[in-house]
Amino acid sequence: MRAVVVTEYGGPEVLRQIEVDEPHAGTGQVRIRVHAATVNPADVLLRIGDIDDALRASTLSAPYRPGMEAAGIIDEVGTGTRTELRVGDRAMAVMMPIDESGGAYAEYVVVDADQVTAAPAGSTHAEAATLPMNGLTARRALDVLNLAPGEILAVTGAAGAVGGYVVQLAKADGLQIVADAAHADEQLVARLGADEIVSRGPGVGERIRQLHPTGVAAAVDAALQGDEVLPALRDGGQIATVRRPGERGTSTLHPQRGITIRDVWVPDYTHANDKLDGLRVMAEHGSLTLRVAQTFPAADAAEAHRVLERGGFRGRLVLVFD
Repeated sequence: MRAVVVTEYGGPEVLRQIEVDEPHAGTGQVRIRVHAATVNPADVLLRIGDIDDALRASTLSAPYRPGMEAAGIIDEVGTGTRTELRVGDRAMAVMMPIDESGGAYAEYVVVDADQVTAAPAGSTHAEAATLPMNGLTARRALDVLNLAPGEILAVTGAAGAVGGYVVQLAKADGLQIVADAAHADEQLVARLGADEIVSRGPGVGERIRQLHPTGVAAAVDAALQGDEVLPALRDGGQIATVRRPGERGTSTLHPQRGITIRDVWVPDYTHANDKLDGLRVMAEHGSLTLRVAQTFPAADAAEAHRVLERGGFRGRLVLVFD
């Protein structure tokens, strides 16, 4: 089968499409004929070697395969596997490149059945692939904050894939949302559900504080702006930050103001099948918008990574295995 792998760390040019043996589903597993796999910033971290320690600590050996979410067709169900999915069903899956399965950049992947659910009805493979990891990251961020309906949440990177899902999920949770956006993205972020919008970039926390002089309850920092966001928070507030694959930390307190930093560790939801299926239901009802920025043949993975690193797009880049 075809797979896109990293044989050495470096720039986009190190990505290679090669032939490898097909995996087969064992007990408790399903195999997916992958038609689409997203390209995410975490894939760049694998490619450049930033998660080398985690890969070396895993059961995997080089070459390593990036990719954290995929969509396609179920084509094998392991003996004794408990799942409602059947061979021929359209499905989507969340994957961890440091797990035994490897990443999603492959023509066939084998994953535990609880990492998979049906693809949203009416979606394309490329659209469905944008939901599992990005959606679960957003869901986990809101769950660790555990805000009550009516509280005010700040969201940075609201026009991006994770930030956009945070806005839509927070809206469904009954939160008030103040989000950042470039001028060109303001209408998009408003359509996603933001109640108030401030300009993105340096000083974003101060601009949010001008709207809410006593500070907001919490923030999801999808744009990784760090201390720039802190002025937006009330004393004793919370900020959710996303950790990279292979990196696990403990929550700490901002010493001056008692602000809790909540780590968002998406592998905590790798097997949260109820959460993944809940995202599917919301997508089918139109509460979550599946956004594909551009598709690339899998053989052009290097170009997809170049586009990712240049930025400036909205939605997710997707590799297609046809």
